[in-house]
Amino acid sequence: MTSLPPFTVDAAVALIVRPAVLWWDDARVSGPSDILDHELPPAEARVRMLPPEETAAVRTMYKRIGLDPTRNRPSNEALLRRLRKGDRLPRINAMVDVINWCSVECQLPYGLYDRARMHVPVTLRLGADGEEYAGIRKDTVHVGGRLVVADAEGPFGNPTSDSARTMVTFSTSHALVVVYAPAEVSRGRLSEVLVLTAGRLLRVCGGRESGRWIA
Repeated sequence: MTSLPPFTVDAAVALIVRPAVLWWDDARVSGPSDILDHELPPAEARVRMLPPEETAAVRTMYKRIGLDPTRNRPSNEALLRRLRKGDRLPRINAMVDVINWCSVECQLPYGLYDRARMHVPVTLRLGADGEEYAGIRKDTVHVGGRLVVADAEGPFGNPTSDSARTMVTFSTSHALVVVYAPAEVSRGRLSEVLVLTAGRLLRVCGGRESGRWIA
């Protein structure tokens, strides 16, 4: 296997978060997916019937950084609350939909990024005062003091909301998946999470895994 693009974890957050990273190549990102049209409704029904516990460790991870998880809600919890209210998971495109499905079932926040729009190396760190980026919904996301992934151009994602700059679109073929797991989550559990994620990406988007890494 060829060497993977650099991904590092800053020492200031290494005892708080254990990222699990998946590199995916040669994907085909479509609109509505027949596979997801068939599999998402019963998956959503299972979550409503037997909702996973809201992962206390994720909330604790936010608190250890100094964030209130009820004001800056982790993306996994936001998706779970949506289902509990009777709504469906959002349908964006096939790859984003797969990642949202994995996030709500595993109750871990995920980030999904187009590698063609990134400039390595990538570092998981705390955002500096005043750092921000344009969000996917055209809002400005202020990331000072928050967990972020950043490249040579600056931050582009966090466990609550990602940036417009690196968002996955129909033209994406090479993606980076980051699972923002609390440090308490075992490497064995995160290996299972990546296997689940890779299997769904393969079935829905095609392509291939080019590497994985767990801190």
